[in-house]
Amino acid sequence: MKIAGGKFAITGGVSLIGASVAEQLLEAGARQVVLFDNYSLSSPDMVQGIIHDGRIKLIRGDILRTNELFDAFEDVQGVFAIAGFLTLPLTLNPMLGIAVNVQGMVNVHEVCRYRNVEKVVFSSSVATYGETEAETTQETDPWAWSKQQPGAALYGASKLMGENIGRLYEDRYGVKSISLRYSSVYGERQHYRAINSIYIIDTYDRIKRGERPIIPDDGLEVHDYIHVADIARANLMAMESDVSRESFNVATGVSTTLNRLVEIILQVTGSDLEPEYKTIPGKIRATTSKTLKFSNRKIERMIGWRPGISIEEGIERVIRWCQTQP
Repeated sequence: MKIAGGKFAITGGVSLIGASVAEQLLEAGARQVVLFDNYSLSSPDMVQGIIHDGRIKLIRGDILRTNELFDAFEDVQGVFAIAGFLTLPLTLNPMLGIAVNVQGMVNVHEVCRYRNVEKVVFSSSVATYGETEAETTQETDPWAWSKQQPGAALYGASKLMGENIGRLYEDRYGVKSISLRYSSVYGERQHYRAINSIYIIDTYDRIKRGERPIIPDDGLEVHDYIHVADIARANLMAMESDVSRESFNVATGVSTTLNRLVEIILQVTGSDLEPEYKTIPGKIRATTSKTLKFSNRKIERMIGWRPGISIEEGIERVIRWCQTQP
């Protein structure tokens, strides 16, 4: 499927990822981009840079209401299914979070079926692996949930269900689907809901107030931080590819400790504050692994995607963006 000249819909269209996907769709020559969002976790302010482009159609709607999806998906060729609850909001509101992540995905695919949408690119997560113990985690590795906090396990389960809803609708009705398992997404327009990437903004905010950054435990916890522009590019490449019914890790393959992350933020801000090591009791965490590495060989082999933005460049971009905000 070609992006140029096509019409696409993005559920969660005014989110961190949705806005970046929309920008790249416009740059690639899409005829129209429908941004479908209920504004519960964001607002049209997220897309101020593109909202006046005549190819953007902004629709306020909810993926739990199929009639609103049906209207929004008219003549749409491809759908980027991004709307969903992350670990933190799902933990705080499991009833709504599970409904959105599971029933919402059934609704999206059911409407795609009736609207003859060709393909769905689903925003999944490496949370589908849980507390993985593999030296390098690949798409065939199992879900290890037993050591996780309940909210994190429920989030991972909801993403596994979303992926298999897509596969089921491809098998039964021919609606093609690809699931993209993101690692810890960050970038410009960063919000305060991503359980791992929020640490970047929290640390920056403390430094800005002249307070010492707080590092949990010994700071050796690692995450694979991936910039949202790389995520958006993966979405477009997945939509354009002939590949379907597959799940892919979308990760840098580089593990960054919290110690290194704080070091980068201090360098970019020019701060000489000394970090404080302190674990906050009861704080919601997705994983505390000290050995975490995700393979991106499959998506490179089958789609041709590779990450392009290093953690150093990405953090600098985020902080420069933060410094321009009111």
